[in-house]
Amino acid sequence: MKPRAFLERLARPFTSSRRSSSESRREKEEEADLEAIAAREQRAFRYEALEAATRGFSEKNKLGQGGFGPVYRGRLEDGRDVAVKRLGSGSRQGAREFRNEATLLSRVQHRNVVNLIGYCARGAEDKLLVYEYVPNESLDKILFAPVASRHPSSNRSRRAELTWPRRHEVVVGVARGLLYLHEDAHTPIIHRDIKASNILLDDRWVPKIADFGMARLFPEASDGRSRVHTRVAGTNGYMAPEYLMHGDLSTKADVFSFGVVVLEIVSGRKNSSFQPPPDADADSLLEYAWRLHKKGRSLELLDPGVKATAVAEQVELCVRIGLLCVQADPRLRPDMKRVVIILSKKQSTLEEPTRPGVPGSRYRRRPHGLRSSHYSVGSSSGTSSPSTSATTSHASASASNAMTTSSTHTMRSHGGLPSHREEEQE
Repeated sequence: MKPRAFLERLARPFTSSRRSSSESRREKEEEADLEAIAAREQRAFRYEALEAATRGFSEKNKLGQGGFGPVYRGRLEDGRDVAVKRLGSGSRQGAREFRNEATLLSRVQHRNVVNLIGYCARGAEDKLLVYEYVPNESLDKILFAPVASRHPSSNRSRRAELTWPRRHEVVVGVARGLLYLHEDAHTPIIHRDIKASNILLDDRWVPKIADFGMARLFPEASDGRSRVHTRVAGTNGYMAPEYLMHGDLSTKADVFSFGVVVLEIVSGRKNSSFQPPPDADADSLLEYAWRLHKKGRSLELLDPGVKATAVAEQVELCVRIGLLCVQADPRLRPDMKRVVIILSKKQSTLEEPTRPGVPGSRYRRRPHGLRSSHYSVGSSSGTSSPSTSATTSHASASASNAMTTSSTHTMRSHGGLPSHREEEQE
């Protein structure tokens, strides 16, 4: 089957005649880019082969369930272990993510990006994505596993294996994967949902960026355009303020999300559920890290469980990089190329990070704001952003750091697999 015909079969059951003409035109333009990628690669699997690999999509082989549909572990005839995502019937959002992910990943090849082996479409209902199987858990399951509990947990024991050298390698690997997506892929790609649960760890603890259901091709980058205006899709706690509140999308949105993940890796704490120490004048992990850094006490952010293996200089550098990446003004954030260079070489001087932009808070553009930023914390205008369904509070300068919990429902698989949300903020 020709790639274009394959894509048409993916989309046919889910198209709607009621779309606005502008929306349809925009989607056709995006699909043209996706088809150009798919046309160069043919990785179609027979349905019968995947059915046999998963033992008839047996419940025993099921790894998880998400908005996209169930995920199964399978073994192909050539002996390769794979993870098979099966689109749930009637999932319109899942269909969009399926088509997006299949076409985007068909040309992506990098050590730090999950490998899409192929896909399958049989009729209107059966649509499947086939990935390399990643044996370790996703980063969030290990990093945020409870330290103490009445019940034994494999994730808790694996958390002890996530030593500082391994955490540092995860930071470096994710940075390299993002650099590849932003600058070295055939067409620049913005992931839009970088978070700990979308980072998989293989049997050697090599990180792999996963879940490209919300990713967007960014051909505008080759035209010199640094950002575009689009509807919001992502997870609260990781979204950059200019993207969350205004729909301004650029590679700097991924940079912001990366900075959040770096601070989570250093601290072992989840940003959206952060509980500050009693004496801390901060309501978010980002604010807490920034205040410690300003006082020259960045090492206090470090997860106590990795102190024995930590290298102080690396910890301080990672905290500083994380804070530079989460600055409120996207223009002040480094691009991923500079981040990779900083991580790979010792630099004697780095600029001081400005106050972080807190995802989930209200931000407004000011014509005359802080000296180095057009994005500053301010009170809401009282109107809800039309581009997001995230719940946000009216923020004042003193209460702007209140965090919202994630409003997306994430499938937590047991095999370190790409996750999909039940609701897309789009």
